Amino acid sequence: MKFAILSCSTNCYSTRRLKEAAAQRGHEVKVLNTLKFAIDLKEGTPDLYFRTKQLSHYDAVLPRIGNSITYFGTAVVRQFEQMDVFCANSSNGISNSRDKLRSMQILSRHQIGIPETTFVRDKKDVLPAIERVGGAPVVIKLLEGTQGVGVILADSVKIAEAIIETLQSTKQNVLVQKFVAESKGRDIRAFVVGDQVVAAMRRVAQGQEFRSNVHRGGVTEQVDLDERYRDAAVRAAQIMGLRVAGVDMLESKTGPQIMELNSSPGLEGIESCTHLDIAGTIVDYIAAQVDFPEIDLRQRLTVSRGYGVTELHIPEGSEYVGRTISDSGLREKDINALTLYRGTTVIPNPRSDRILEPGDRLLCFGKLESMRQLVPKKTQKQRRPEVLDLPDFTNTHHDEKSEEEK
Repeated sequence: MKFAILSCSTNCYSTRRLKEAAAQRGHEVKVLNTLKFAIDLKEGTPDLYFRTKQLSHYDAVLPRIGNSITYFGTAVVRQFEQMDVFCANSSNGISNSRDKLRSMQILSRHQIGIPETTFVRDKKDVLPAIERVGGAPVVIKLLEGTQGVGVILADSVKIAEAIIETLQSTKQNVLVQKFVAESKGRDIRAFVVGDQVVAAMRRVAQGQEFRSNVHRGGVTEQVDLDERYRDAAVRAAQIMGLRVAGVDMLESKTGPQIMELNSSPGLEGIESCTHLDIAGTIVDYIAAQVDFPEIDLRQRLTVSRGYGVTELHIPEGSEYVGRTISDSGLREKDINALTLYRGTTVIPNPRSDRILEPGDRLLCFGKLESMRQLVPKKTQKQRRPEVLDLPDFTNTHHDEKSEEEK
């Protein structure tokens, strides 16, 4: 295959290793500086120019987009996608993972462990927000920090309040996260390629430092992850739309807690720790996938007038509960079930004899008018009941008796 690595750092370890691995396997490989592209848009012919010349055809690209050029870099990746070139990571996946708030928002709707997180702007909301995540100590994070930069542990509420106020005064957006005490100074980096964890290491902070990043002096050790951690890492990468990802997790009492995902994970630390050929694994995976370019499902499926993609919920008491997909009558309404979501299980292209259960969610493509008729009228979502303190029954009984005596 003809393979391009999008990178502004030709001589960095990760880029060199990927280039070497591709060349060793007989692929034609080039490192293309992401900032040297020009994006041309014409009717029906999206195109790219590199160093003022029209770019020749490539079978696949691996984006290594630096944090400082995310906007332009993802625009270049998006153009490759429009040209039907296989991209190891999608432009949406890169954008989603770069913003810590956005990535937590996306993960939060799925049954996957994440640290309790809050995002506030109003000064009056700071103290209540800290209490909602369990009180001090708390972890304060800049939304777009990397390699441990912009991650602060605040030991008390007063310190947390002062740090947040200072950062917000400089127009910085910050997240406040629950501090998982049992994982202090330790985390797991799982390296996901496709639908597998191909390597994993535990990073341990040194001295008084609580951040375990290798760039902050943390030491690494190879670790064999159990099924819960492997499954959490792969699911997080898939939810985020990443085929190649470094997934950082905390080891909590309740299991894996996803901290963040890196769409351009470094290879040096994990290859040195595990002595595995991670670069070669990435190249082999891409070579096996070149005939399956990234397709924006909504962009392709919604070009037919009157048709679209939506998610249908099957609530308790629905007439569809207990029926098979075939008996539901969806097909007769010109609606196709693409994927069935059941709890944490994802069932792609579900069989027609699959019986529907309460709580199921169906990702469907079909006639919009038909699908609208299946959606019940919106009802106000019930909020969680407020739990009040119980009264002192001794005093209450005394008051009632006194009232009777009156």
